[in-house]
Amino acid sequence: MRGDGDGWVVSDTGAAFWGRHGAAGLLVRAPQPDGSAAVLLQHRAPWSHQGGTWGLPGGARDSHESAEDAALREAHEEAGLARHQLTVRQTVVTTEVAGEGGTCWSYTTVIADAPELLETVPNRESAELRWVAVDEVADLPLHPGFARSWGLLLSVTASIPLEVNPRQ
Repeated sequence: MRGDGDGWVVSDTGAAFWGRHGAAGLLVRAPQPDGSAAVLLQHRAPWSHQGGTWGLPGGARDSHESAEDAALREAHEEAGLARHQLTVRQTVVTTEVAGEGGTCWSYTTVIADAPELLETVPNRESAELRWVAVDEVADLPLHPGFARSWGLLLSVTASIPLEVNPRQ
């Protein structure tokens, strides 16, 4: 389903960014059997922008959506995750692009916890979905934007205890 956010924004430098109202992605953490955290990553389909790289389920925000709503919608569309399975912990603006008169585009990462390594259902935008141990994420060929923000996200998540109880 196409929303009013689908489309490219071009910055003053000529760089193009997907999402007329910005974009958002969902960093989902879940406990592995040993208690350490894993995160859900999406191996982007070859035909997509930056195809073949690993990143977060996410995409364009529609004009009526908060970053949290957009990230949760995209995670449902791209990974089959339902909102009730997740506990949102924090949002972090991981990229801001300046344009005439201020910010012309931003990407917000929504951090959420799942009670377990949930089953996922990829859509056509995913070559694969995989739960990856946090200390193995940087070993993958990451989407450039995700690679730039991974250090910040590690720092932020280090201060948030992993919530392992399902939402009531």
